[in-house]
Amino acid sequence: MPRHRLRGITAATLAVVSGTFVFVGLHGDLSSAETATATRADPARDAVTRPPNTAKPEAASRSRVLPASLKIPAIKVSSDVTSLGLNKNDTVEVPKDPATVGWYSLGPTPGQPGSSVMLGHRDSKQGAAVFYRLRNLKPADRVAVRLSDRAIAHFEVTRVVSYANAKFPAQKVYDGKTPRPVLNLVTCGGAYDQAAGGYQSNVVVYTKYLWTSDTAT
Repeated sequence: MPRHRLRGITAATLAVVSGTFVFVGLHGDLSSAETATATRADPARDAVTRPPNTAKPEAASRSRVLPASLKIPAIKVSSDVTSLGLNKNDTVEVPKDPATVGWYSLGPTPGQPGSSVMLGHRDSKQGAAVFYRLRNLKPADRVAVRLSDRAIAHFEVTRVVSYANAKFPAQKVYDGKTPRPVLNLVTCGGAYDQAAGGYQSNVVVYTKYLWTSDTAT
């Protein structure tokens, strides 16, 4: 597996709809997630964005129920979930461990109204990462998120879409205003083009909320 490392792009890079959005990478040598520089052997990136005006007070609440782990049986994913926020340069944080999924904590908790978003790496210089097979999911595949209160939120895949970096639909993926709970899973995808700076697309798995149970079923 060739080497590559994360690189973030600041908020000035792209304006979408009514606000400005932030780009970060979701692949690579994770020794420098903060500075997000250097390469695969070249600068690799893919677009994962956040809308502006994300509600921060809820994310900061100590009493808030948080996602603890994620299971996707169809692609054999079983991972702890870490909380992600923003870097000092206004890029979205990414998981430091390629085997671990990150939850964008400035959005809603999975199972609560709005779009909850989880990010995972496709690969690293050690090989396949946690979301390497994300693109292989199909409609009706199930996703389960165990929460910090031990309840489990259940979701069902509705569609899997690949977006070119420049056309990443930030408002759609991160739209916290939707009245129903949804969970969107994101990783890099498409062709890897060294001359163009890395992966050229993002894979987004859209799911719909089914129910929340007290224990695993």
